[in-house]
Amino acid sequence: MRRSLAHAFAPAVVTLALAQNAAAQQAPATPPDPSRPFEITDNSFLVEEAFNQEAGVVQNIFTWTRGRDGIWNATFTQEWPAPGMTHQFSYTVPFSGTGHAHGVGDVMLNYRYQLRTEGTGRPAVSPRVSVILPTGRDTDGLGNGVVGLQVNLPVSRQLGDFYVHANAGYTWLPDIQRTTVVAGSGIWRAAPMFNLMLEAVVEVGDAITVAPGFRRGWAVGAGQVVIGAALPVRRAETRNEVSFLTYFSYELPFR
Repeated sequence: MRRSLAHAFAPAVVTLALAQNAAAQQAPATPPDPSRPFEITDNSFLVEEAFNQEAGVVQNIFTWTRGRDGIWNATFTQEWPAPGMTHQFSYTVPFSGTGHAHGVGDVMLNYRYQLRTEGTGRPAVSPRVSVILPTGRDTDGLGNGVVGLQVNLPVSRQLGDFYVHANAGYTWLPDIQRTTVVAGSGIWRAAPMFNLMLEAVVEVGDAITVAPGFRRGWAVGAGQVVIGAALPVRRAETRNEVSFLTYFSYELPFR
């Protein structure tokens, strides 16, 4: 069903309003200190942040997205330091329900290098290269049937109580897909463990997705638990597609 862009953003505005109200209720007596590092950092939904996992901690990430047509997509990602922050290995296992088929999609094996850590006057930079394995059934639309590659360059910088992130990436699936993607996000620390987020992803020549959302974190021992939600609005060929995204992450120490 075709909808105007204003109508598509209406539920997103409602979500942001509710999130902001929740932030006000959870805000401490004193506001966050803009000079203090963020309490929640490596937990964006659509835009990659330029931070590898610290030594001795593994991160587990679950996302689930459902469109108005009932089609859903989920992912499980596990990130491991190898053995410290300079090198990181991770894998992503996607799952989909397309209405006529359900199952595992094409698994990604990812390597990310912490080229630069964030410091005074300089952003964090952490390029990534991924191999896409043809583990999904292409006959059912769950996979592509070919080995592919993906590269991405994320850059991150804190500006007081705001974090800004930028991505530039490229996906290559032989004889199937060649896609250039640029993305960016702004994250506001409304409270020490509560952030409001606005992410945007541009698939060059194809579509643009804008996703307002929020995330909430808790310190649990030496790790952290983060939950979040967003309303991605994707516009392609003059049509708006609204979906609902949920996010859950937890960190576990290991030796």
